[in-house]
Amino acid sequence: MPETNEDSSDLDSGPPRRATRTAAPAVIRSGREVISAELALTVFRQMIRTRALEERSIKMSKSGEAYFWIGGPGEEAFNVCLGLQVHRGHGPAYDYLHLHYRNCGVMLAMGMPMIDHVRQLAMRRTDPHSRGRNFVGHYAIKKWNVVPVTSVIEVQFAMAPGTALMQKRHGGEGITLVVGGEAGTAEGDFETCLNWSTRPGQDLPVLMLVTNNRFGISTDVHTVSAEKQISDRAAPYGVRAETVDGNDPVLVWNALDRAMRYCRRERKPFLLEAMVSRLHGHSSSSGAQRVWGETDVLASFEQKLLDAGAIDEATVRAMKDEARAEADAAVVAAMKEPEPGRDDLYKFSYAPSDVDAVYPGDYTGLPGGK
Repeated sequence: MPETNEDSSDLDSGPPRRATRTAAPAVIRSGREVISAELALTVFRQMIRTRALEERSIKMSKSGEAYFWIGGPGEEAFNVCLGLQVHRGHGPAYDYLHLHYRNCGVMLAMGMPMIDHVRQLAMRRTDPHSRGRNFVGHYAIKKWNVVPVTSVIEVQFAMAPGTALMQKRHGGEGITLVVGGEAGTAEGDFETCLNWSTRPGQDLPVLMLVTNNRFGISTDVHTVSAEKQISDRAAPYGVRAETVDGNDPVLVWNALDRAMRYCRRERKPFLLEAMVSRLHGHSSSSGAQRVWGETDVLASFEQKLLDAGAIDEATVRAMKDEARAEADAAVVAAMKEPEPGRDDLYKFSYAPSDVDAVYPGDYTGLPGGK
């Protein structure tokens, strides 16, 4: 089927087959991997919430309520499973997150309310991440160690060894998580992360996460990368690595769990590549068109849960209706909030200070107050 700009929802992707089981299962399986049925339903609900918010965000970009959209429809399994496993908090004892702009599901799973995503998308002054002055998905939450996201591709990989070095010196089990796409691995920053995380006797607890949707904007990865798998890039550095089907939440959950446990215990780096789908093109700059023929992780996991008897169709419908209503309510509320004004242009660039003559409300001066 060709690409289309139609606004039909992926949440309504056709009637699923009815479940045949009568008793709810204790676990959900994919091959030899399992997660509990309770966890599977938690992951599924968060995936639905993420998709509902992404779809509402795309509509905002088309209606003029927002100026630009970029996100991760198709990456819900990876993002949600990651967000639910993060050791959330502030300081080196907790996990640091160096994300990129397709990680909405990570933030929702960690507890971010939908409206905080919408506030940035709609460029509201109430946006807690950038005060309405950055693209959507450019999160920054100090209390959760979410390092400010940048639009510059892959620079987060050069930054990650810094927080990991601090954590290594601090001790404990906090690790640094850095996420990027496969196209960005062609940047020197990715190689920098591998190099600085593996210096002799100075290994760092960095979990490098690559979501491989096979396209960098419109360029096929196979035309620019000689490796069969991005995870092969870890071999010359002696870094443990794995490639996982990012469209299977059971496999993703367990792969992330293994990788995190290794980094926490060994205080060494790990590279995990997740093969994911890109369901709506690169961004609104390409029309956010629906790409047909890609695996829809939400539809496939829904069917898996139905077939296992872990959920029924009425419950699925209720979850989707609830998620849509939550997303709609967030948009209605955010659009009533103020946009940044002229006086806000230079605000929030620096920390407040009483000693700086140029930016008396914004700058702390030199270290030590001098």
